[in-house]
Amino acid sequence: MILPRRIYDLPISHKAVSVYCYLANCADRNGECFPSVRTIAEDLKLSRTTVFRAFNELEANGLLERLPRHHVQGGRRSSLYKIKGEIVPVNKGGKAKCLTG
Repeated sequence: MILPRRIYDLPISHKAVSVYCYLANCADRNGECFPSVRTIAEDLKLSRTTVFRAFNELEANGLLERLPRHHVQGGRRSSLYKIKGEIVPVNKGGKAKCLTG
């Protein structure tokens, strides 16, 4: 996968870049994925609060869109994350492996 070079020119923290890269690796061809915040935090060795801060930074810079997801019975599920930017999958399947716990 090739990430947009402009991500390093934006005023975002290195932790936000890490979260962006993590989500980009999980994303399908449409740039969508839905790992839980807990999974992201554990895999990147960050606190959940730091992950939420990273989401806010990425959204403010137009690199991420978060959409809530709900169970049929009405309970909350992990959010759907839509990656914005020039992400090109490396493999022919169009998706990198990602464990979502």
